[in-house]
Amino acid sequence: MKGLRFVLLMMLWATFGRVSTLAQHSPLVNAFPRLSFFKPTFITHATDGSDRLFVVQQNGIIKVFLNDSSMSVASTFLDLSHKISSYSGEEGLLGLAFHPNFRQNGFFYVSYTRFKPGTHAMQVVISRFSVSPVDANRADSLSEYFLLTNDKPSDGGVVQSNHNGGMLSFGPDGFLYIGTGDGGSANDPWNNAQNRSVLLGKILRIDVDHGPPYAIPPDNPYAGNTNGWKEEIWAYGLRNPWRFSFDSLSGRLWAGDVGQDTREEIDLITKGGNYGWKVMEGSICRPGGGNCDSTGLIMPLVDYDHTQGEAVIGGYVYRGHRRPDLDGIYFYSDWISGRIWILRYDSAHVIANSIFYASGLNISSLGTDVQGELYFASWGDGRILQFAKPGPGGPTPPHTRPPSHLAEFSPNPTTNLTQINFHLETAGAVQLHVYDITGRRVIVILDRPMDAGSYTTTINTAPLASGTYFLRLESSGISEVRKFVVVR
Repeated sequence: MKGLRFVLLMMLWATFGRVSTLAQHSPLVNAFPRLSFFKPTFITHATDGSDRLFVVQQNGIIKVFLNDSSMSVASTFLDLSHKISSYSGEEGLLGLAFHPNFRQNGFFYVSYTRFKPGTHAMQVVISRFSVSPVDANRADSLSEYFLLTNDKPSDGGVVQSNHNGGMLSFGPDGFLYIGTGDGGSANDPWNNAQNRSVLLGKILRIDVDHGPPYAIPPDNPYAGNTNGWKEEIWAYGLRNPWRFSFDSLSGRLWAGDVGQDTREEIDLITKGGNYGWKVMEGSICRPGGGNCDSTGLIMPLVDYDHTQGEAVIGGYVYRGHRRPDLDGIYFYSDWISGRIWILRYDSAHVIANSIFYASGLNISSLGTDVQGELYFASWGDGRILQFAKPGPGGPTPPHTRPPSHLAEFSPNPTTNLTQINFHLETAGAVQLHVYDITGRRVIVILDRPMDAGSYTTTINTAPLASGTYFLRLESSGISEVRKFVVVR
């Protein structure tokens, strides 16, 4: 079970720790060498214009400090350690978001796990707190106002502790977006992600400025429906959208959805979108799930298999100034492998997706400061990392052209013949295969070493039945997938 492996690995880290140093000329440096945090799960800034950073610790404590590399002390902004159910595995204090008008109203929002009062059942809580009226670096711990409690399912009396989601973020529309996991266990046994009458396995969107305790934005996809579907739902079919973010320039909503046994995925979230779990895992049918129908499902922008990592950490589009050569690139990571990827998107296609740095760290989350600079939270050793400044002897800018690129192919839909164009930045082993919706390989187009360059080839789809298929190009450890349809 993927969730169980994730929990066990986190427990091993908690017990033994890990010593890791950044390699010479690493693209990342310790942003605050005199500070260390306990199991940091998120880092963010307030929306009041102050140059402060807030680090969420899994044990229920939020730390605050001035965004200065010389800082040696971080104050406790809020302590919820007495409220949370646990800070092992995937439980604990998981998310933090400041109201867009925080300067005026002092409101901020948290996500954490707790035991339902008087029971052993578990809940994920979304609640609001206020900052102290006399100390901007301390919250009023007695000001908690509950917005939403999401009960976790149990299996034969066993409480499910994983797949809690936890991300909170205000969108450019001023509404609060909430990530929820499917409730736990393997293969989503309650089918929560596809069930629109429950809040699990979703991204929710609520209006916290009206209520009580909140209102449904009138343009939510199921606002006012008569089917019994939850009006809070913005998108569904997600397994565990641990981290998502809005691009501060385009407003696009990017999410990393943690997979189960085979695939990890990055999605662009759209209104009412169904992202496939538990029908699909990434771009393939869920292994062991039987035949599946991908009609109406939104495929991931990119996904990768478990030779590359086993727990995707959704990231951010970089809009800072420290590294202008990285502007517009989406950065994401993997908690298990420590790899950090760069992804460039041109509003229609992925034009770059490659490894930026193999950090060897358990990066639990990415976050930004008020200037849009990007930070990486290292859960294992408690450090907060940032990009090294380019310069003599420093890191060289990453290649933003992918090691392989699958261009448009046509016609699509197709009946018999389709022309495919692709580019290889470097020489190496290349696989170009066609898979059906069950993940079964049905055509081998290429499987051999190839030189760098641009290529054109033709695929004969005449032997294929009508339906949906996936063309996968794999080169230099990176894969790119395109969906196409065969009609008869």
